[in-house]
Amino acid sequence: MERKIVFFDIDGTLLNDEKEIPESTKKAVHLLQEKGIYTVIATGRGPQMFEWIREELNIHSYVSINGQYVVFDGEVIYANPMDPEMLADITKLAAGQGHAVAYCSHEQVKVSEENHPFIQESFRNFLKLDHPPQDREYFKHTPIYQGHLFCQAHDEQIYAERYPDYCFIRWHEYASDFLPRGCSKAAGIHKLLEAADIKQENSYAFGDAANDVEMLALVGTGVAMGNAVPEAKAAADVITTSSSEDGILHGLVKVGLLENK
Repeated sequence: MERKIVFFDIDGTLLNDEKEIPESTKKAVHLLQEKGIYTVIATGRGPQMFEWIREELNIHSYVSINGQYVVFDGEVIYANPMDPEMLADITKLAAGQGHAVAYCSHEQVKVSEENHPFIQESFRNFLKLDHPPQDREYFKHTPIYQGHLFCQAHDEQIYAERYPDYCFIRWHEYASDFLPRGCSKAAGIHKLLEAADIKQENSYAFGDAANDVEMLALVGTGVAMGNAVPEAKAAADVITTSSSEDGILHGLVKVGLLENK
């Protein structure tokens, strides 16, 4: 029997509105593992930002930083650092606009500005994470795989026009990810499928956000959460209930990976 694999987004998918893992989700993931189905996290977060989730769910493979840093069975199989010159330039531009930038390595996140209100809103109030430490030169001596730009949507065009080789993916009213064009969760998933020697038709993915659209379209069966953005629902094959309404468990039953008990 050919092995199957399931990719899970984190925010709005594995985590509910309270940023907790529902008991039904823990149970569902562990049942998949008992059946020999690979369980993988696919997220825009850096590895250090979801270590507790990996430990709680016993997951050792992940597509992190929107496909920029990929680990399979505990081993790094792909890492694609960004251009330090671009990071220096965008840091200078953001400072002049009153905005801020975050630099994501595989170990931690550091930011260009201390106590910036947009970082407070997106990190502390939305992600429930502490404001990262400030270090404007972090990218000069550490490989950075993704940046966060802290600005409002109407200001993002300035950056999109200046850096046409980069894509900006909004995930909060005050924050976007930015990374080289062609890089995405979907690209990282493709590399992991090759490493695991699993056919695309035997892959599944659960997601809810704009950065999940390509992933949901790539896999054999894409499942959008009930709380997903319209673009994610349009890209999916199946729509389940929300992350706060046992959406993972219901979705896995719906696609036939788990039985309805």
